[in-house]
Amino acid sequence: EGYKLISADYSQIELRILAHFSGEPGLLEAFARGEDIHKRTAVEVFGVKPEEVNEELRRKAKVINFGVLYGMSDFGLAQELGIDQKEAKKYIEQYFLRYPRVKEFLEEVLVEARKKLYIKTILGRRCYFPDINSENQVVRKSAEREAINAPMQGSAADIIKLAMIRIDQKLREKNLKTKMILQVHDELVFEAKIEEIEIVSEIIRNEMENAYTLK
Repeated sequence: EGYKLISADYSQIELRILAHFSGEPGLLEAFARGEDIHKRTAVEVFGVKPEEVNEELRRKAKVINFGVLYGMSDFGLAQELGIDQKEAKKYIEQYFLRYPRVKEFLEEVLVEARKKLYIKTILGRRCYFPDINSENQVVRKSAEREAINAPMQGSAADIIKLAMIRIDQKLREKNLKTKMILQVHDELVFEAKIEEIEIVSEIIRNEMENAYTLK
């Protein structure tokens, strides 16, 4: 009684981190303009005009965007989209043709992981991949997919932890009754006193947006 839940989540944080790390002009420009990144990818991959992007094309583009982040193979993408492998391969190739710096960056991540057996997140935490050079193809491929995703997922975790620490400090400083009760991936959930909602929402937004500066 007298409380409400506030849910605050980052918009496309892993794709923004990918843009930051890779320096891919197409992605950086899309985010700087506040474009719908999945719609932008649909235009690039399917060769349609922005006004021709319907919900189905946007959904497919979203799967491709995240598929690239998770090191998905053409076989994996084909299964996810319910299309044949040849078509999936074409989509992935088209994506990398449009965003070449992403391809270079992901290849650099794999080279580094194979050499050092770890990758670093944006704050320098290490994620280890002891199986990255395994002779067992299934084991090796799994480690490669994890290594490709780790800079983005690990860095997203870094950034939200910074935000959590700062929000907690602010809530204490201002003697507020609102409590941070849950973190789910890129989302924070708060139990807020109704009369504190406005001030708390402002604190949450400010600290989450300014936790770390990306390109």
